[in-house]
Amino acid sequence: ARLPYPQDQLFLHDTFPDGFLWGAGSAAYQTEGGWRQGGKGASVWDTFAHRPATPPGSAAPGPAGGDVASDSYNNLFRDVEGLRRLGVSHYRFSLAWARLLPNGTAPLNPAGLAHYQRLLGRLRELGVEPVVTLYHWDLPQGLQDAFGGWASPVLPQLFCDYAELCFRHFGGQVRYWLTMDNPYVVAWHGYGTGRLPPGVRGGPRLGYRAAHHLLQAHAKVWHLYNDHFRPTQRGKVSIALSSHWIKPQRMTEKNIKECQKSLDFVLGWFAKPIFIDGDYPESMRSNLSSLLPEFSEVEKKYIKGTADFFALSFGATLSFQLLDSHMKFQQLESISLRQLLYWISSEYNKPQIFIVENSWFVSGSTKRDDAKYIYYLKKFIMETLKAIRYDGVSVFGYTVWSLLDGFEWHRGYSIRRGLFYVDFQSHDKKLMPKSSVLFYQKLIEKNGFPPLPENQPIEGVFPCGFAWGIVDNYIQVDTTPAQFLDSNVYVWDVHQTKQLIKVDGVFTSKRRRHCVDFAAIRLQVSLLQEMHVTHFHFSLKWSLILPFGNLSLINHTLVHYYQCFASELLRVNITPVVALWQPMAENQELPVSLAKYGAWENPETIQAFVEYAKFCFTSLGDHVKFWITMNEPFVKNLTYTAGHNLLKAHARAWHLYDKEFRRSQKGKISIALQADWVEPACPFSGNDQEVADRILEFDIGWLAEPIFGNGDYPQVMRAWLHRRNAVDLYNFHLPYFSEDEKKLIQGSFDFFALSHYTTTLVGWEKEDALKYDHYLEVQMINDITWLQSPNRAAVVPWGLRKLLKWVKSKYGDVPIYVMANGIDDDQNMVHDKLRVYYIQNYISEALKAYTLDNVNLQGYFVYSFNDKTAPNYGLYSYVANQYEPKPSMKHYREIIDNNGFPGPETPELLCPEEIASCPECHFFRTGKSLLAFISFIFVAFIITIFFITYYSKRVERRYK
Repeated sequence: ARLPYPQDQLFLHDTFPDGFLWGAGSAAYQTEGGWRQGGKGASVWDTFAHRPATPPGSAAPGPAGGDVASDSYNNLFRDVEGLRRLGVSHYRFSLAWARLLPNGTAPLNPAGLAHYQRLLGRLRELGVEPVVTLYHWDLPQGLQDAFGGWASPVLPQLFCDYAELCFRHFGGQVRYWLTMDNPYVVAWHGYGTGRLPPGVRGGPRLGYRAAHHLLQAHAKVWHLYNDHFRPTQRGKVSIALSSHWIKPQRMTEKNIKECQKSLDFVLGWFAKPIFIDGDYPESMRSNLSSLLPEFSEVEKKYIKGTADFFALSFGATLSFQLLDSHMKFQQLESISLRQLLYWISSEYNKPQIFIVENSWFVSGSTKRDDAKYIYYLKKFIMETLKAIRYDGVSVFGYTVWSLLDGFEWHRGYSIRRGLFYVDFQSHDKKLMPKSSVLFYQKLIEKNGFPPLPENQPIEGVFPCGFAWGIVDNYIQVDTTPAQFLDSNVYVWDVHQTKQLIKVDGVFTSKRRRHCVDFAAIRLQVSLLQEMHVTHFHFSLKWSLILPFGNLSLINHTLVHYYQCFASELLRVNITPVVALWQPMAENQELPVSLAKYGAWENPETIQAFVEYAKFCFTSLGDHVKFWITMNEPFVKNLTYTAGHNLLKAHARAWHLYDKEFRRSQKGKISIALQADWVEPACPFSGNDQEVADRILEFDIGWLAEPIFGNGDYPQVMRAWLHRRNAVDLYNFHLPYFSEDEKKLIQGSFDFFALSHYTTTLVGWEKEDALKYDHYLEVQMINDITWLQSPNRAAVVPWGLRKLLKWVKSKYGDVPIYVMANGIDDDQNMVHDKLRVYYIQNYISEALKAYTLDNVNLQGYFVYSFNDKTAPNYGLYSYVANQYEPKPSMKHYREIIDNNGFPGPETPELLCPEEIASCPECHFFRTGKSLLAFISFIFVAFIITIFFITYYSKRVERRYK
C-alpha cells in the first residue's frame, strides 16, 4: 500500500478515525512507591532492588528502586489531574498484585482494594476509560518463594484466582483488561538470563517453561472472564505483547527468512498460539527441538483465540535494550512502528490493534523541554496514522508511555519516559508538565495532524524580471586551443601510419583567438539555454587569476576565458552572476602567498582583495553587471578576527565599485551569506526560542548585521561572549570597529543574497553529548519525521519562508535573492524524485513569502548545474563524458516557463520581452533602422540587375 517515493515518507497531514482512543499509561512498580504502606506485600522487584549487588550485565536499579518512585500511591488525585489536563480518553495502569494480595493468595488487603476503587471512581468522574493490567512484572515474592514463580505449573491457577477477585471487585467499571504485560521479558530475562526479577538464571529451558505457564495463565483468565463476567460486564480482555522490528542486512531470501524468525522468537512466541492456532511458530519448533514445551491438542484449542484485540507494546523497554542479540539472527534492528503494524495485520488475520504502550526516552538529567521525546512521539504517531490511512491496518487506540516519570526497570532513574516531570529528590513529588504535554494535548484536541493553511500549495506567479538561475560554484575551465589556432601544416600518411604528420618548417598565417574557439564554453552555454534560466551564478578562482596574490603575475588566458564565458552568456540572454571569492577546502581558495601568511587573519589580505576586485571589475565589468564579493563565507570555520577583516574587505570592494565603476558599468554588487533556518526544538519553550535566536545571530547576523544593520556586530553576540569570557578560562575576543569603519561597512550592499539548504532544530537541554555545542550551549536535535537526503540533509521547505520573513523583519524591505538552494541525491534513487519534490516545494514556499508576506524576493537559483562539478547535486548527470538532463531539470524548466505556479484564477502577467545586454551586440540594437534600409537597397539592387540581364538577353535573341 506504499505510495511512490518520496510521498510515502512525507509527513501526512490527516486525522485519525472518529472515536480513536488517546491515552497515557503507567505501571504500579514504576510509579506507585509506598512499598510498605497500607499492608502491601513484597514483590520480586522489591526484593531485586534491595539486593546488595546487581547481577552481571544488568544496570543498577537506582538508589532505592521503586520504594518511593513517583509516590503515586500517596498522590492519586495529582496523577488524575494530569490526565484531565491532557484530555485523554483512557488511562492504562496496572494493579499491584502484592498490594491486593500481599502473599499472592487470599486474604484480600482492604487498603489496597480501597486505593484502586478510589482511582477508578475518580477516572469515572472525569470520563476517562480505565485500561487495567492485572500483572506488570511485579509478582508477589511469596509466590516466588513458595512455588518458584512462573517456573511452576501451579502459577496459572493462582493467577486465575487473583484475576477473579479483580473482575469481581472492579469489573463493573473496566471495559478493557490486559492479563499481563510483555511476557517475553518476564520469561526470558526473569527465568532464563536472570537480568530481571526474580533473577533466576535457569537458561533457555526454564525461560521457555515459564513462558508456557504464562500463556496457560493468560488463557485461563480469558476463559474465566468470557464464561462468567463478559455477559454482565461486557468488557474485553487481551494480553500486552511487546515486539521489536527487524530488517534484513541485505535483501536476500535468506536474510528475509531470518527476520521472520526473529519476530517469531519474540512476538510470535506468544502471538501465534493466541491469534492463530494455539501452538508455537514453526521456526521455533524446528530450531529449539526439545527445549520448547509441548501443548496438547486440548490446550491448543483452549489457548487459540483468547484475545479480543491485539494489544501492542512497542518502544524503549524492549527495542535495543532487552532483546537478546542472538534473537536478531544477525539482522538489523529498527524502530519502524508502521512496518510492525503492517506485519501484525498480515500475520495475524487483520486483528483490531490497540497500542497500549509506546514512546522513547530522554536522559535522566533532562527536565521539562524534552524535544527528543516529542519527535519520537511524533514519529510513532505519524507511522500509526500512515498504517491506518495508507496500509489499511485497523488501529483503534494509542497509549503514550508514560503519564509521569518513574523508575525505569533495569535503567533505574538514568532515563525518563514521562509526559510530566517528577523531581525524585523532592518531598512532595509535584507533577510538572513537560513540552511533550503541550504537544500531546494539542494532538488529542485535533485528533491527529489536520492540514493547515500554511501547508497547502499556493497558486500564483513571480513578478516580471524575476531572476531564475542555476549555480555552478566553479565553471568547467578548459583553455585548450582549438585546432583552427594551430599554424602548423600536416599531411595525412594514408599508406603506412594512417596518421597526420607535421611538416617541419611550414606554417600558415595565425588568426586571432575568438571565444568560439573554446568548445567547453559552447557546451555549457547550450546546456544552460536548454534549461531556460535567465541567470547563471559562478565563482572566479582568485588563486588562479592572480597566483601570487598581486598583479605581478596575471593568468591572462584564464581571464580571457572568463570574458568569453560571460559574453557568450550575454549573447544568449543569460545574465552572469559572478562571485569574486568563494572559500573551498584547499587554502580557502586564496592565493598560496596569502593563505600561507594568515589568510583572512592577516589585515594585508584586505588590500590584496581590493586590488584583485579592481582588476576583475576592470577586466570583466563590461560583461558582468551582477557581482558577489564573497560567496558563502563559512562562519563555522571563521575566527572572529578573520570575519572582521573579511567584512572590511567586502566593504572596501563595494565602495570601490560604487565610486569607480558603477556609473560606467551600471551593475550591482553585494555579499552572499549561507543562511539555513534554525527552529526551536520545543515550539512551546522560551528557552529553546532564545537558543534559536542566538544561533541565528551567530550564523547569519554576525556578517549580516554590520552590513545590513547598524554597522556593528549583533548585541546578542557581544553579550553572549562577554558572559562566556567571564566563566571560561579562554577568551573569545570579538573585535570592535572604529566609527569610520562602521560607516564604511554599514549599507555596503545593493541586495541581500543568501544560500539556503535546510533547517536545524536546536534546544537548550543537553541530551546528546555528540550533538551538543558547549560554546554556544545548544543541543542539535533531529525531527525524525522529516524527509532526509542520502547525506542526511533535512528537507524542510517551510524553513525557507521563515528565513525570508526573518530577513525582512531584521533588515527591512531589502531586495533578496536566494542564490543557492539544492539537495543531494543518490545515483540509485528512482527518477530523481527527491530533487523534484525539493525544488517544487522550496519554490512554493518562496512564492508564499513573496505573495503572502510581501518579501521583496527578486530571484531564485537552484544548486547545482551538473554532477561533474558538484557530484550528486546537479540537474544534469555526467556519465561517460556526457551530460544528461535529469527529470528535476525538466521540472525546474517548466516552473521557469510558467514563472511560478499559475492557476485558473491567476491573472495573466504580461511582461515586456527582455533585450540581451551583449556589449558586442550594441551596434545591432541601435542600428536596426539603418540595417533595414541597407538590406532593402541591397535586395532592390539585386532585383534590378536581374531584370537588366534578363531583358538584355531577350533583345539580343530577337536581333539574331
